[in-house]
Amino acid sequence: MGLTFVHNTLGQRVLFGAGKAAEHLTAEVKRLTAQKIMVIASARERPEAEKITAGIKVKLIHDDVAPHVPLHKADTARNAAIRNGIDLLVSVGGGSAIGLAKAIALTTGLPIIALPTTYAGSEATNVWGLTDASHKTTGVDDRVLPLTVIYDAELTLSLPKELSIASGLNALAHCIDSIWAPRTDPINQALALGGIRALTDGLPAISSNPNDLTGREQAQYGAYLSAVAFASAGSGMHHKICHILGGRWNLPHAQTHAVVLPHVLAFNAPAINDAAARIAAALGTGNALEGLNTLRDTLDGPTSLKDLGFAEENIAEAVQLILPVIPASNPRPVTRENLTALITAAQAGTSPAHL
Repeated sequence: MGLTFVHNTLGQRVLFGAGKAAEHLTAEVKRLTAQKIMVIASARERPEAEKITAGIKVKLIHDDVAPHVPLHKADTARNAAIRNGIDLLVSVGGGSAIGLAKAIALTTGLPIIALPTTYAGSEATNVWGLTDASHKTTGVDDRVLPLTVIYDAELTLSLPKELSIASGLNALAHCIDSIWAPRTDPINQALALGGIRALTDGLPAISSNPNDLTGREQAQYGAYLSAVAFASAGSGMHHKICHILGGRWNLPHAQTHAVVLPHVLAFNAPAINDAAARIAAALGTGNALEGLNTLRDTLDGPTSLKDLGFAEENIAEAVQLILPVIPASNPRPVTRENLTALITAAQAGTSPAHL
């Protein structure tokens, strides 16, 4: 039987090269003929951002950045962009900085150049997220897709080893969730499997030597593939769980994904034997769950939601909020009972196993 599917590819320019961030940015600004540039970077990333942008005319540097993009901070940044007549946004940082740039672009239509310093992958998607009163809302809009992404492995060197590992496991979650997401197809699955292979090579190298640029380049490449796959396939069960947990209880983004992923894989793998076998092969092992658990153990990644501040008494509310947003296309039916078992195991940090 022949293949039948619909695949949408997002248009984006990608510039890749260690030590070339400033050079590439200057060239892109010239190509776009931008005159009034707003740089978005957290206070921690601001010194690096100022160094990278030294060769361009910057109208405004905005460093009021927070995880999960609180709505009031987005409104402040939007107003600053409008008030200063900004015609280009330059984001230097991880998912929070890129997310804030997307929030501005969502209402202004301003183009974005993204220079990621983590492996979050937001730079390669048209997905936005805003949090208001502990409720995180996400959506899809092509206006928020960065026009250009500049990858420079040297920009990730300031990312501590522990956060590098969590961020890389977050990228791995994009890959694995893309295998069963609502719009999954053979093209985004191939990208996801390539991302798994690159991350499986890169992350142990970073863990062994955090200054290893080769490992960090592999992780960046894997993160890009993972994000492109995710943007095409959409949010699956894993991301729906993590968006609720992160927005409602303000849990750290990357670490939450790292903790939850093996539990979701354990839940879905028995229903997707062929896909699970391909995930296993990409991980370089004979069993997908064992391979993922071994990788996380090797990397000493985070293992429990309780360590991130999620209390056992919040499990029932989490299940109530998550259950209605689980995609109907998930490989296995999700019930209150089995979802409760999954969240309970992730909260306690018990070893992920097939439920």
